Amino acid sequence: MPRATNSVASRRRRKKLLGLAKGYRGARSKIYTVAKHSVDKALQYQYRDRRQRKRQFRRLWIMRINAAARLNGTTYSKLMSGVAKKEIGLSRKALADLAMNDPEAFAAVVKEVEA
Repeated sequence: MPRATNSVASRRRRKKLLGLAKGYRGARSKIYTVAKHSVDKALQYQYRDRRQRKRQFRRLWIMRINAAARLNGTTYSKLMSGVAKKEIGLSRKALADLAMNDPEAFAAVVKEVEA
């Protein structure tokens, strides 16, 4: 009995992987084995960085809130402590947006916390 290789499926699998490697430089987009390694690593980075993006945004919000808080005569830690005690329902994301786009409203929040 002849050996069956199922070349249709094999070719489709290789074409799919080379399609994922499209745009990579040099052999990374042309040679199957090299492309396979590159795509595997890229998918690992993609998975990792979807989680890191959340951390990076939180760090950015904290920096923006701290900078705006210091312009209003307080610090980030004092401000966030006051927000928690006064039960002001604003997230770090919302506070950072206020700090950037509406400094008067942010100053009002700081005054409310200090009162």
